[in-house]
Amino acid sequence: MLTPIVLAILLRLDFPPTAALAFTVGCGFVADTTSLPLVVSNLVNIVTANFFGISFGRYAAVMVPVNFVSLVATLLVLWVWFRKDIPQTYSANGLEEPRHAIRDMAVFRTAFPLLGLLLVAYFVTGPLGVPISFVTGAAAFILLAVAGRWFSVGRDAVVPLGKVLRGAPWQIVLFSIGMYLVVYGLGNAGLTDLAASVLLWLAAQGTFVATIGTGFVVAVLASVMNNMPATLVGALAIDRADVPAFTQELMAYANIVGNDLGPKFTPIGSLATLLWLHVLAGKGQRITWGQYMKVGLVLTPPVLLVTLIALWAWLPIVS
Repeated sequence: MLTPIVLAILLRLDFPPTAALAFTVGCGFVADTTSLPLVVSNLVNIVTANFFGISFGRYAAVMVPVNFVSLVATLLVLWVWFRKDIPQTYSANGLEEPRHAIRDMAVFRTAFPLLGLLLVAYFVTGPLGVPISFVTGAAAFILLAVAGRWFSVGRDAVVPLGKVLRGAPWQIVLFSIGMYLVVYGLGNAGLTDLAASVLLWLAAQGTFVATIGTGFVVAVLASVMNNMPATLVGALAIDRADVPAFTQELMAYANIVGNDLGPKFTPIGSLATLLWLHVLAGKGQRITWGQYMKVGLVLTPPVLLVTLIALWAWLPIVS
């Protein structure tokens, strides 16, 4: 959502292609590598938290500090990699007033208070056992009603809801469903048992190796089979592995970190990345798989390692 806005600003500022690529890739990488702090920050988080019964508050207590470490590490490696491509100064004279970018003031004025209420609702409804989908769905329904002016039978509506829905990249959703079917087939053929045996061996080496190893194993899986199927395989394998409760919790969070950060190795690693590339291509900024993997294979490992170490060090403190 934010990358096309950043891209539009870069074009208005007449940034050279190398600088535009640096900021575009930086925006995408930061969005993915900092999708750790809350259960709702990523679908991977939702699936894993539900599978292991992790509450919204408990998850935030563990992962918010870890997320800050991930952010600092990401910004550092991005700066090292792209520092020569980033202009030292630029003129903002070509930019319009921010209010000119707002197409629907009613939606704009509704969205920010609604997001604040949504965050509070997650913490309040979590202990009550209310599914996250109900809370999020209610907020989405309110925004749809405001955007479509349902309270005035559609009069003065600015956002074309039908066009928005038709323009969604449904083919990527079909791709993900196909990957689920493939992975479930592999699981029935023994992939889950094999993964469980690997995790059991890692756990025998101590909690540090178990945390780092789990994170990198699922990251590699996510990069070749998409992170949602890899999340399911990782969760099932962790559940089957006969390890102590604390080690299992470390592995569960490492499964989240690996599947949130690891997909940056390849474009097919996550649905978010596929959507990101799809949107950018529609805006005229085409990033090839070679360009993407060249950056991802260099930047992702150090960020993943530092984040997993932070998880290993922080979880005993909050337990």
